[in-house]
Amino acid sequence: MSDKPETAEIQKFDKSKLKKTETQKKNPLLSKETFEQDRQAGES
Repeated sequence: MSDKPETAEIQKFDKSKLKKTETQKKNPLLSKETFEQDRQAGES
């Protein structure tokens, strides 16, 4: 058994059959201002 994966299937894979998708951030980071507001609201 070799350490290298079988590449025959990968080489004949047709990328044109794939759908185009848009990536979206699911959990964007807070801006500095929003973070400060949330922190101050939590303290009071």
